[in-house]
Amino acid sequence: ASLQQNKLYTVPTEMQFLASTEDKDLAEEKEVASDVLSDLKKEEEYKTNIWKGFLISIPYAASIGGTATLTGTAPNLILLGQLKSYFPECDVVNFGSWFMFAFPLMLIFLLMGWLWISILYGGINLRGWRAKKSNIRVDAEARAREVIKEDYQKLGPTKFAEQAIFFFFCVFAIMLFSRDPKFIPGWASLFAPGFITDAVTGITIVIILFFFPSQKPSFRWWFDLKAPNTETQPLLTWRKAQETVPWNIILLLGGGFAMAKGCEESGLSVWIGGRLHPLEGVPPPVAVILITIVIALFTEFASNTATIIIFLPVLAELAIRLKVNPLYLMIPGTVGCSYAFMLPVSTPPNSIAFSSGHLMVKDMARTGLLMNLMGVLLLSLAMNTWAKSIFQLGTFPAWANIHAENATLLTTAVENVTLSAL
Repeated sequence: ASLQQNKLYTVPTEMQFLASTEDKDLAEEKEVASDVLSDLKKEEEYKTNIWKGFLISIPYAASIGGTATLTGTAPNLILLGQLKSYFPECDVVNFGSWFMFAFPLMLIFLLMGWLWISILYGGINLRGWRAKKSNIRVDAEARAREVIKEDYQKLGPTKFAEQAIFFFFCVFAIMLFSRDPKFIPGWASLFAPGFITDAVTGITIVIILFFFPSQKPSFRWWFDLKAPNTETQPLLTWRKAQETVPWNIILLLGGGFAMAKGCEESGLSVWIGGRLHPLEGVPPPVAVILITIVIALFTEFASNTATIIIFLPVLAELAIRLKVNPLYLMIPGTVGCSYAFMLPVSTPPNSIAFSSGHLMVKDMARTGLLMNLMGVLLLSLAMNTWAKSIFQLGTFPAWANIHAENATLLTTAVENVTLSAL
């Protein structure tokens, strides 16, 4: 009666039970939906970070990996060319000796860079190391694995042309390493000194590609006189070479060599080296770190080729004034040009990755700052440990003495011309 007076009516117990059950189901559905949305949001963030890590690792790996060989980057080739121009008697730097120095450095730097990028972009989660993967991520990885497997199967078996190119590439690498390995006589010792260089090996292999067939030849016509004599396509044609050879880079390198020679002949490099008095009282290991930092920062805003063309003549003259092996300063300057990771304009690989639209400048700057620092420290470590024995950096070589005497004569001549003009 009291309930009815207050306009409240009794509800049967069965209906109360059903209503409470429906409310529980709705609450559970809401909780499940919120959990799914939260997982989806987390997976979307994870996917975005991993995608950024993939993108940024490609240009960084290209820059680091290119330092391992003399043909890997343009600055390495410019160093070799300017060594031949400045110090013709220098025969310490070749493909094999450079690889012995740069390959361990490249491996260490790649490992350190991989750890940094993986930690920064979530590839390695230190907090959730033992955390179980979500079902969304497991399904996505399974689908990705199937796509990769399907694309791999579409490639089909290895073709004859691919096998031939792989064979000649291996022969090319073996000939480069064994030409003059320094610790044992190489096959170049069979010829007159200075007659065989790394360029001879490359030209020889390329010439073979011009007439080696791209399809498996048939020897039927050796035994059957009536067999058709069909023409086969070579692995490389001159038209293809004209279309694909980067002639602009070749002209750029040649222009760099000409500029370096002009700086040497005019006395500009000697004059600039003479103005670097503050560095003369700095210990050589500290000078290496300072030079690498300056060049790494400079090349963030300028191309690697332009940077190395400007700095190599200056570093050569500075080394002569410090009475240290010129390679002790020129090699860090060359490798430091490739350690440009902070800005999109630093290197073409950085620009290509940035043009995808998934990376921002702050992403590259945040990742590249520590990469630059690691590169400087690792390069300094390499120059003061195993590089000393490979390039004999502990002594002032005779080929540098010859250049120093010529530079002194050139400076005297320039001063005499200036005084007579005054």
